[in-house]
Amino acid sequence: GVKGVRLNPLPRKLALFKLVISEQDRLSQITSIMDRLTSAARLMIVSDLDHTMVDHHDSENLSLLRFNALWEANYRDNSLLVFSTGRSPTLYKELRKEKPMLTPDITIMSVGTEITYGNAMVPDDGWETFLNNKWDRKIVTEETSKFPELSLQSETEQRPHKVSFYVQKEKAQDIMKTLSKRLEERGLDVKIIYSGGMDLDILPQGAGKGQALAYLLKKLKSEGKLPNNTLACGDSGNDAELFSIPDVYGVMVANAQEELLQWHAANAKNNPKVIHASERCAAGIIQAIGHFKLGPSTSPRDVTDLSDCKMDNFVPAYEVVKFYLFFEKWRRGEIEHSEHYLSNLKAVCRPSGSFVHPSGVEKSLQECVTSFGTCHADKQGKQYRVWVDQVLPSQVGSDSWLVSFKKWELSGEDRRCCITTVLLSSKNKTVADGLTWTHVHQTWLHGDASSDSATWFF
Repeated sequence: GVKGVRLNPLPRKLALFKLVISEQDRLSQITSIMDRLTSAARLMIVSDLDHTMVDHHDSENLSLLRFNALWEANYRDNSLLVFSTGRSPTLYKELRKEKPMLTPDITIMSVGTEITYGNAMVPDDGWETFLNNKWDRKIVTEETSKFPELSLQSETEQRPHKVSFYVQKEKAQDIMKTLSKRLEERGLDVKIIYSGGMDLDILPQGAGKGQALAYLLKKLKSEGKLPNNTLACGDSGNDAELFSIPDVYGVMVANAQEELLQWHAANAKNNPKVIHASERCAAGIIQAIGHFKLGPSTSPRDVTDLSDCKMDNFVPAYEVVKFYLFFEKWRRGEIEHSEHYLSNLKAVCRPSGSFVHPSGVEKSLQECVTSFGTCHADKQGKQYRVWVDQVLPSQVGSDSWLVSFKKWELSGEDRRCCITTVLLSSKNKTVADGLTWTHVHQTWLHGDASSDSATWFF
């Protein structure tokens, strides 16, 4: 500054204040995810995405939708869902726009080099600091440039702690051996992972899907919330580490690649906690839940008549999933147009109950049921699906629950979502009757409002 002139320190203090507030907000978001469960998770599922949770050969996404219904009906409020993918944040977000995926509690991306929490995908700084040990991205780039056989993947796949290439299968092993030696000579401690018969990723030695999972488990244990059971799910070589973590169950889906099956034969053949499912992708995950007896393993989508489903007590999340499955089947014309079904629907909606449409218009629930009756099979033969995400119930009285969730509709290329809050009541009801819907309030998710709001029911 100019000699003798005192500069105003306020702008700097404000900047520091904003930084502190921003950091506090970031930490609070991480804390809210970790604190959502007051005790240890009943089950933590850690799943790869491509060809494991998501079946790219299933145009109807049926196995994924079956898993969604099972998770939201039985596990969401007391368990943890973790997606562990080789995809970068950019490609991960693209996949979420393409497929009817649930929102995970925790996301591990870029082959275990990035860990984020919640809807806002807040990064774990502790993990980033840990990965900096004996890692220098510049040196990795210099050494790999000496191998013309290595072809760089897209810019979106190059991350702070991951450098990714394509390489021909027959050349992979020799390159990995030579490259590993050269990087070690330059003082780095790296891990080279080959997967999918073409992808070669270079990471810090401490990185990888398995190491990221071990870090999470250690973090949860330090908070007294180590999950009762953890199930790891994968299909390719970069998932092998997941099955090496002690006390973790594992499932290689039926369509697992040769490289993972070879690893299993050499390293875990006699481990009863790791199985090779007979079902593909998400269906294989459901199969593993049943095989290891980790909890309910019958998806509501697999129940022929949901009205016959016997429950031991009131389960608000199951009621929500069941309601919207009926909604989908009615509009797809998969159940007959029957006054029996409509009268059942009216019976679960309180006569004085109200519905606030996402456009802001308020109607009576009974009026909505009458309108709904007219749209039977209006989506027949079309790619129409309904699913709910993040179904979280809170008991607000001795006989009432407030349930919040996202309701998604896919109709051809049109995909819309609204934030939904439902008030359910068990007053004067038996478990066999189910809960009564007394109020429904919906708001369009940002950017999902449609000019054709008349076709949006419930």
